[in-house]
Amino acid sequence: MTDHTDASATPETLAFTSDRGSSRSFWFALLLTLLIVGWMGSGFIIPSEAEEETVARGAPEPVAVSVRTSRAKPVTQFFQAEGQALPDRDTPIRAESSGQIAEVLVGKGQDVERGAAIARFETTEREANLARAQAEIERAQREFDNATALRERGVATADRVSQAEAALAAAQAALATAEEDLRNTTIVAPFAGRIETLDIDEGEFIQSGGEVGRIVDNAPLTIEIQVPQQSLRQLQNGQPARVQFITGEERAGAVTFVGTSASSDTRTFLVEIDVPNRDRLIPAGVSAEIQIPVGQVEAHFLSPSILSLDPGGALGVKTVDENDTVKFYPIEVVRAQINGIWVNGLPEDADVIVVGQGYVNDGEVVRPQHDGGASQ
Repeated sequence: MTDHTDASATPETLAFTSDRGSSRSFWFALLLTLLIVGWMGSGFIIPSEAEEETVARGAPEPVAVSVRTSRAKPVTQFFQAEGQALPDRDTPIRAESSGQIAEVLVGKGQDVERGAAIARFETTEREANLARAQAEIERAQREFDNATALRERGVATADRVSQAEAALAAAQAALATAEEDLRNTTIVAPFAGRIETLDIDEGEFIQSGGEVGRIVDNAPLTIEIQVPQQSLRQLQNGQPARVQFITGEERAGAVTFVGTSASSDTRTFLVEIDVPNRDRLIPAGVSAEIQIPVGQVEAHFLSPSILSLDPGGALGVKTVDENDTVKFYPIEVVRAQINGIWVNGLPEDADVIVVGQGYVNDGEVVRPQHDGGASQ
């Protein structure tokens, strides 16, 4: 096998030459790194632009509120209370004689006039007693006349005349009793009213003085109310009153009694108001609400929604004066109605804050705007 290798050939040396492309990549990466570091630190290295000059804010504008001009008007003050309607008279009906009931002439719930017959007793025995009394008085009268005639002729003594006179007087008394007993066989109404109860039947035996029913007179009605001590001086006899019954009727009345002694339990005074009830349509015992006028005050009519409380908890109204400054006025409610309340404590004319009162305080300057609503 022939070796074709040239033993005399000299071995070549391995050498590396630099790559220009790789050098450019290194410098590009280095430059990019420097740029990133410079951008991140630019806040510290590069000075920021001069800050804009701070502009000072002016004073805040006043709060806008809506106001309405209100003018005071005379308003009648009332004393109000609740009471109960009582009948003018409520009396038991009693028999004035004893006997058996022969006839019942009225029924429970019926209206009767004074003296009207309610029931009658059996009269047979009483009529017989009356007849005997009449016969006895005739006999006694004859005896007295004879004794008087005999004394005038000198035959009879004065004692006989006296005895005859006494017998005549006794007969007259017996006749009066028999007549009265016969009259009492009819039970009558003591006054005009309504038969509230009637507890008798035909054939029933009734004792003298026994209660057979009850009659009620509710014309007029008497309304009783209890008045606290501090209000008593406002009331006096003759004052007009308005009475609203729970049944819906409304009537005018007048104060007829003002008590002078307080109840030991409630420390209140009894006051009575009489109310006409000629038609007797209003029953006794129903509840009633009474209004009694006790004077007049100057007051403003406002909506309850505009009321406010001061820091001390006093109820009042916020207004705006001529300098557009809020002023708080404590008020007192004079009278309440369905659509508003009457209050006093404000000036005669006042610009009342009706919108925004919850955002302003006493003494604060505001920007009032009249809402154009109707003033009271």
